[in-house]
Amino acid sequence: MSLEFLIASGIGVVTASAIYLILRGRTWPVVLGLSLLGYAVNVFIFAMGRLWQDAAPILAQGARVADPLPQALVLTAIVIGFATTGFVVELALRTRHDTGTDHVDGHEPGQHHAAAPHEEGRA
Repeated sequence: MSLEFLIASGIGVVTASAIYLILRGRTWPVVLGLSLLGYAVNVFIFAMGRLWQDAAPILAQGARVADPLPQALVLTAIVIGFATTGFVVELALRTRHDTGTDHVDGHEPGQHHAAAPHEEGRA
């Protein structure tokens, strides 16, 4: 089994797990799914940058140089992902406080909810 197959399989499993969690009906699994999807994308970007052997990390005279762009992109994505996760967690907590439920549409399944004030006049 090759290392490429192992990394591709790992990225696939993490992505499938993320999609499963994103499609759940509660906010916490959705937040975890979004985080997992971000991790899968980061590993994918990092893996696409290749492993450079015997390459200098900085410019040298006539030597091969490793591409720093994938590492820079992943580092930036980690920082942005952390900030976005913090925002989504705060948004989920605020929604739970306002609606009294952590279901993504704001209503528990199987329970009837009252019509919104703007929908009462409609027949």
